[in-house]
Amino acid sequence: MTLTEKDVKKYSFVALLVVLVVLAFLIIRPVLFSVLAGLILAYIFLPVYKLLLRVIRNKTISAAIVSLFLLVLIIVPLWFVLPIASKQVFEIFRISQDLEIRPLVKTLFPAASEQFVNQVELAVKSSFSKLTAAILNSTVDILVNFFIIALHILLGIFVFFFTLKDSEKLKEFASGILPLAKSQEKKFIEQFKDITQSLLYGQIVAGVIQGLTAAIALYLFGIPNALVLSVIAIILSIIPVIGPSFLYVPVTIFMALTGNPLHAVGYLLFNIVIVSSIDNIFRANFVSRRTNLSQAVVMIGMIGGLFMFNVLGLIIGPLILAYLITLLRAYKEKNLSSFFDSS
Repeated sequence: MTLTEKDVKKYSFVALLVVLVVLAFLIIRPVLFSVLAGLILAYIFLPVYKLLLRVIRNKTISAAIVSLFLLVLIIVPLWFVLPIASKQVFEIFRISQDLEIRPLVKTLFPAASEQFVNQVELAVKSSFSKLTAAILNSTVDILVNFFIIALHILLGIFVFFFTLKDSEKLKEFASGILPLAKSQEKKFIEQFKDITQSLLYGQIVAGVIQGLTAAIALYLFGIPNALVLSVIAIILSIIPVIGPSFLYVPVTIFMALTGNPLHAVGYLLFNIVIVSSIDNIFRANFVSRRTNLSQAVVMIGMIGGLFMFNVLGLIIGPLILAYLITLLRAYKEKNLSSFFDSS
């Protein structure tokens, strides 16, 4: 088969495009986390920006106000909370080492041998030590790499600002490069929009709200080192199936063992009645109504994404799996090819 001049130009263009895409990825790779974080946060805060835009009627000012608000949300915890959190991590480590675990193990496993009790006690204290060391190492890394982290934050805010400001232009650009038929483009975009909103708002935002409510319970009932436990509560609330119960159940047991049974019961009831109900309300409204995505898929995506993309993987992982399942479902229903018809 003889290649025409037109074919040579076409293949040369494709080769050039591939080379440029690879080079662009290598350039963006060191700051990929910041760019993706800026894009995802812009999507989450887009309703706030649009609401503000109705009042101010200026895209630049509206985007700047929302960006400044986000910057404060990031800097204030790092500046004020980090020193307090570091101190509380040491305190939690000290309490874990002084905690009498043997009576609890013997109560739960009356027939257990002395060797088994010793192994459980050693495993629990070792786990606390490793967790404490990991948190402290992260804190030290933040302090040592302060200027690099500050640069990443500024870049993320920069991406966040322009994504909000030029959201309509970006939408038009993305729509223009999609290799889809116009008749199917709207349907395709709506499906992906429902998936994205259900995960970001139903899983991430709802998880943060639930975690903050669990944090309020920690302060209301006077739980020691509530700041660090609040951060853990928020992280656990974001992850499906696990939830804040993995925190408030051990805290309840700890309160009961340290001589506060009434506080323990009150704290447990607050979490069961109020904190758990938030999960049912928000996730039922966002996840169930918008998509039939399984919570197992979300959890697998979050855990796998966490290993692959660090913290940002909690969002990226489930989105990748959800988009893949949508395309596979379209292929199974024999209508995938209709997306690419010229009609």
